[in-house]
Order: sequence, then structure tokens, then C-alpha cells
Amino acid sequence: MPRENDAPRVVGTFQLLALGVNGIVGVGIFFVPAAVAASAPGFGTVAVFALTGLALLPAAFAFARLGSRFDEDGGPVVFARAAFGESFSAFVGWVTYVSAFFSVAAVLVGLTWSVAPTLGLEDPLSRRLAALALLTLVTGVVASGLRLSAHIWTGLTVLKLTPLVLLLVAWMLYDGPVATPAPAVPAAGWLRAGLTAMFACQGFEIVPVIAGQVRSSARAVPRATVGSLLLSVTLYVGLAWACVVALPALASSTAPLADAAGVLGGAGLARLVAAGTSLSAVAIAFGMMVTTPRYLSSTAAGEGGLWGLDRIAADGVPRRALAVTWVLVALFVSFGELGELFALSSLAVLMQFGVTATALLALAFRRERGLRPRDAWPAPLTLAVALVLAGFGATAREGLVAAGVVAVGVVVLGLARRGRDA
Repeated sequence: MPRENDAPRVVGTFQLLALGVNGIVGVGIFFVPAAVAASAPGFGTVAVFALTGLALLPAAFAFARLGSRFDEDGGPVVFARAAFGESFSAFVGWVTYVSAFFSVAAVLVGLTWSVAPTLGLEDPLSRRLAALALLTLVTGVVASGLRLSAHIWTGLTVLKLTPLVLLLVAWMLYDGPVATPAPAVPAAGWLRAGLTAMFACQGFEIVPVIAGQVRSSARAVPRATVGSLLLSVTLYVGLAWACVVALPALASSTAPLADAAGVLGGAGLARLVAAGTSLSAVAIAFGMMVTTPRYLSSTAAGEGGLWGLDRIAADGVPRRALAVTWVLVALFVSFGELGELFALSSLAVLMQFGVTATALLALAFRRERGLRPRDAWPAPLTLAVALVLAGFGATAREGLVAAGVVAVGVVVLGLARRGRDA
């Protein structure tokens, strides 16, 4: 992708790890434990988070393995281009882009709905407008340059983890009465619960997307990709355990982490965790607005610089792609529903996992990019997890909507090619 000059790379390993953790630990963990408990109550909730993290580990290794071989922005888009050519890469680019802006929209809708009563926003229109205002503010800051953005997402990540760590400390020190957890249910409801939990566990896939802006990316990208997932899942298992122990009616809680904090650490900790919900949502929305346009700019680069969307400014920002992303996220914020956005985002990420695993298989067995067949071991496991969760964890309506969005992207790319070639 063309840049206006050869500006120095401004993202280091710690900042990249912070980006990955920020991408995973977002608004989902503050609400998802209750939804998971509805399908897998008691310690089944803890098991779902642990098993979902374990199931996603091969995917993290697949992204890490390929991320160490590509020193440019784009992640799965450039993986697919190297493995299967431009046409398939364009399809993958749209899938990954859809995944990303679904996630941004879901986070913004979740945040505004959670803080709406505090702000006096009673009607849906005022909540939508508040979400649009926040989206515009975040986009404006991202447009100011990657160096500033890296400092902001790192600082926000440290701040938003603080109340969660304090909740874990309160749980470990708690010696009061403990709720008796409900017995775990059979595995029949686990797949739906796993798809729900996966929304809270996804995010590590954004790490390779900014590889072209990272110092020593061949080492930094794998470490940050796998490290961010392991750190986040460890945190999630502890938080889920604390919720199960503190809240006998976890499935009916509208703010499970804050409610658990109130039981384990008192009203002060509950208020701190509740405030952390909003901070966490802002942080993940910010980080994703940094990375999401790069899926589009990388896709445009393979399409001959489609509409100039591949251009990256000297400060590391693809401004045209950022503007298009603002428009699309604004549409889904205005019309999407929170639960549906969660599910659609998870489905799109599963598709992204599938194409990345397939690219790893192809490149490894062709012995390209320094890969060997033995390096492809994460790919079959990643494909299996993606197929099982997508096939049995999603509803037919969610699958149809996700397929429709992908189809729209294919049509748009086809029309764009015809216009360019005419």
C-alpha cells in the first residue's frame, strides 16, 4: 500500500500487546457472563470461557505464524493474496472488514444502551445519536495520527484492566457467604454459549493488521497475538468464576461484573467496575477504529488502488478508508440491534479464521514464505472450531444476514472492477 513517505514505525511490542488485549477485553466481558450462564449455568459458565479460549488458541497460533511472515498491513487480506491470488483476497478483505465494523457497531450500541439511564437518554433515537456522536469523536482522534493513537490505546488498556484486576483481588480475599452455584447443564447448550463467549474472546486477530507499522514485526506480531489471547482468557476465567460464586442468579443479572463486585468488594468496587464498563467500551472502539480501515485499504491495494482507498498518509492513517468506515459503522449503529450485532460479528470472525487457516495450509504445503507442512498444524483445528461454532451455534436468520452482507460486498467489488476496467 502506498505511503506518502517512509515514516518510521511507531508501534512497539508492548503497544502491540496492549492493542491485542484491548481488542479482546472490551464491552463483551461486562455483559456476556450472564448470557453464557443462561445456557450453561453454574460452573458451566467458567468452563465455557476456558474451553472457548482453548478452542481459539490454534487460531491465534495460525495468525501468529502467518503474521511473522508478512511485514505489511492487512493481516488475513495479505495472507489470502499470497495464498490464493487477488480475487479471493478481495473476498477475504470484505469478510474481515465486515467482521470489524460489525464489532465496532456492537460495542458502540452496547455502551450507549448501558449508560443511557445515567445520561437521561430514554428514547431509542437519543441513544442512537449519542452512539453516532461517540463514533465521530473517536474517528476524529484516530485521524490525527498513529503515534498518538498508540499512546492512547495503551493508556486506555491499562486503565480499563485496573478495576477488573481489583475485582479478582476482592474475589481471592473474600471470606463472606458464598452463593451455591447451580449445577452445570449437559453440553447441549454449550455451542450457543460458546458462540456468545467468542464475542468476548475475539480480538487477537487485529494484531497482524498493523504489522507494517510495527518495529521488528516478525517477533512482535506472534508474541502479541498469542500473548493477548492467553492473558485475556486467564482474566476471563477468573472473572467468570467470581460471578458464579457471588451471584446465584447470574443469568438474570444485567451487569454481572458490577453486581459481583458489589457482593465481593462493596459498593465502591461496584461503582468502579461499572465505570470500567464504559471506559472499556470506549477503549475497544478506539482500537478497532485504528485497525478496521486497514482491512479496506489492504483490499483496495489488491484491486489496483480502488478509489484511492489504499493510500496511507505519512502519519500512518488510511484516511479515505477511515471515512468509509465511519459511514458504514454509523449505518449499523443507527439500525442494528445489540444481540444481533454480537452474533453477526462472531460469525464474520469465524469466517475470517477459516480463510486464514486455509491460507496457512496452502502456503505451508507449497513451502512458501519460509513455511513447511509441519507449520500448518493449527489450521485443521482452527477450521474445525470455526465450522462447529458457525454451524451449530448460530441461528438461521443470523447466518442469512451474514451471508447477505458478504454477498453485497462481492457485488460491490465486481461492479468496481467493471468500472475500473471500462
